[in-house]
Amino acid sequence: MNKDVLIVGGGFGGVKAALELAGEPSLKITLLSDQETFRYYPSLYHTATGGTAAQSNIPLKTIFAGKPVTLATGEAKAINKDTHTLETSGGQKYHYDFLILALGVVTNYFGIKGLEEYSYDVKSLEEAEKLKHHLHQQLLDKHEPDLNYIIIGGGPTGIELAGALPEYLEHIMKNHALQPRKIHIDLVEAAPRLMPRMSDKMSEAIATQLEKIGVTLYLGQKVEGETADALMVSGKPITSHTVIWTAGVTNHPFFKDNEFELIDKGKVVVDPYLQAAPDIFILGDNANTPFSGMAQTALYDAKFVSRNLRRHMAGKPPQAYRPKKPIYVTPAGPHWAAVLWGKVELYGYVGWLLRELADFVAFHDLEPLRKASKQWLTEFTEQEECPECAKASSR
Repeated sequence: MNKDVLIVGGGFGGVKAALELAGEPSLKITLLSDQETFRYYPSLYHTATGGTAAQSNIPLKTIFAGKPVTLATGEAKAINKDTHTLETSGGQKYHYDFLILALGVVTNYFGIKGLEEYSYDVKSLEEAEKLKHHLHQQLLDKHEPDLNYIIIGGGPTGIELAGALPEYLEHIMKNHALQPRKIHIDLVEAAPRLMPRMSDKMSEAIATQLEKIGVTLYLGQKVEGETADALMVSGKPITSHTVIWTAGVTNHPFFKDNEFELIDKGKVVVDPYLQAAPDIFILGDNANTPFSGMAQTALYDAKFVSRNLRRHMAGKPPQAYRPKKPIYVTPAGPHWAAVLWGKVELYGYVGWLLRELADFVAFHDLEPLRKASKQWLTEFTEQEECPECAKASSR
């Protein structure tokens, strides 16, 4: 009799686990996601700065076309570990013999007044396109740039966005035949340096690159609140109508609501087999593992759990989890990226080439070569809803 495997989450971990287990004769696979598309988070900043929506979103139906995986849409709400059932917010119930949870994280504003109301974000396609629309509309309405474009967060997303924004704003202004003006882009980080988990050398190299393209850094500065017209930073207001929050995330509330054992930072406690309870596996961002939070880790976890499930069905004992250090690649401006690969650090154009290669590998992890190649090529195309920009791009 086939066993039911319920996978919850349509991100890297959930999609990869479903692909790995699809076709396993003794397993029946269901993938439950609150979205109908897979979101490629590493490219959302590019979608917000002129890239295509297709670059950062792939319909799940496309990924699983012709594969024996049942796709279901819904938001996981409650779990009954005794009856092995999971219920969605819409009231649907799913039975499982094995449950794989890869729900990802949610935005955390740390209770800072005004941020949720007034700031922009780039953690979903809708948010990225909302920011892109605002950048255009503000220039159309005022015929000049905002006094300050402020990015909060000195991690990868904040750095990537800060690196792409100057060129994109200049591009929009040129398309609309606006008088060239100096663009002020600020990056605010509470820690004393960018990428605080990386080496001092890498932090300094990225800071130098951002300053070179005109980004002003506010390091060791605390964001205290936001109004419709300004951001309060360490007791001083910075006038802006364009504040972008990239600084904080927290684990999905599903785990707290369902009384999973959590560490102080909200990650789920797992055993050496990535289990939080018998037959319940936790992947990627949700698990308390050394490199949790990276797409590469979610893919690695999915392969690990899938391999152990196949071993279980074959009557073999599970293998223990061995963390794998990811390769860190952070773009910071046109054709420039910082790379940490083991003990090797690379910067500049070579780093950018490695980032492009990493994107291709990530797409190929989810799609066959032909589809992955087509998806990867979307990174080199533009998409503008603005008629003037679309007209200028076609010239």
